Amino acid sequence: MKTLLPALARPLLEPHLPPGLDLHWFATRAEAEAAIVDADIAWVDMQNPQDSAEVAALGARLRWLSTMRAGIDAYDTALLRRRGTVMTNGTGLNPVAVAEYALLGILAAAKRYDEVVRIADRHDWPTVAPGTVELAGSSALIIGYGTIGRLIGERLAAFGVAVTGVTRSGRDGTLTPDGWKARIADYDWIVLAAPSTGETAALLGAPEFAAMKRSAWVINMARGDMIAQPALIEALTKHRIAGAFLDTVDPEPLPADHPLWSAPNALHSMHLSGRSQTTMFSRAATLFLENLAAFRAGEPLRNVVDLEAGY
Repeated sequence: MKTLLPALARPLLEPHLPPGLDLHWFATRAEAEAAIVDADIAWVDMQNPQDSAEVAALGARLRWLSTMRAGIDAYDTALLRRRGTVMTNGTGLNPVAVAEYALLGILAAAKRYDEVVRIADRHDWPTVAPGTVELAGSSALIIGYGTIGRLIGERLAAFGVAVTGVTRSGRDGTLTPDGWKARIADYDWIVLAAPSTGETAALLGAPEFAAMKRSAWVINMARGDMIAQPALIEALTKHRIAGAFLDTVDPEPLPADHPLWSAPNALHSMHLSGRSQTTMFSRAATLFLENLAAFRAGEPLRNVVDLEAGY
């Protein structure tokens, strides 16, 4: 069974791999491209998810494709489905880190800590705080109330924020995808934490920004394409909303001359939320080994992606 694995994970994987695998380790994209053509199993994560997806598309014989990323929007899921490839993702590997970053962003926005840092850089000593919003008594709409969304909600609730989630089913008192837009004006924090699918493209655009409170902030912990960025830039420039904390944008990396960098009250964290930890790679290796054992035994795998739904 030909198995393609990242060389970076070799110290974590090799001591625990079962005998009988035809192992191929890659350190470069070229090495991965050469080995995946006739591979049965592949874990081909690289720094750029598009590179990973393009290499995966070459695996015509892949029976199982593993990725440590939660989002799979870069992959040709229709191609994988036609080939009968089972795909597993990294859901659950970094939700705490992402949820903590979301809270960081909301606190930074409420207290305008970005301005506090700039004031300190100037060695000034102000008598008026740049941010005076208290989280207690505010309200948050979390679009995508899955693992990460719930963790964000729990942390906000601890600060006295009234939290409303959005799910496909409307379970447990959450709103449904066709119900939240009519109520968007009720919330102070609009948090995106949903998986990226064809249905979520430009989820927030000019009509939604126009309907929000002028004091509302958008917090994007999901994917950049969920926001219509020209509409966001206009809303920020014309102060139709208070600001945006953006862990994700479109494209990534954002070109140095892109106007979103300098849009008023746009706080960027360069998709660092999931990387703000030291254990994700070891967790990914553990998950791969568990799934490998299940795959060889013909048992169900963890984190199997619904390739039709896209998550």
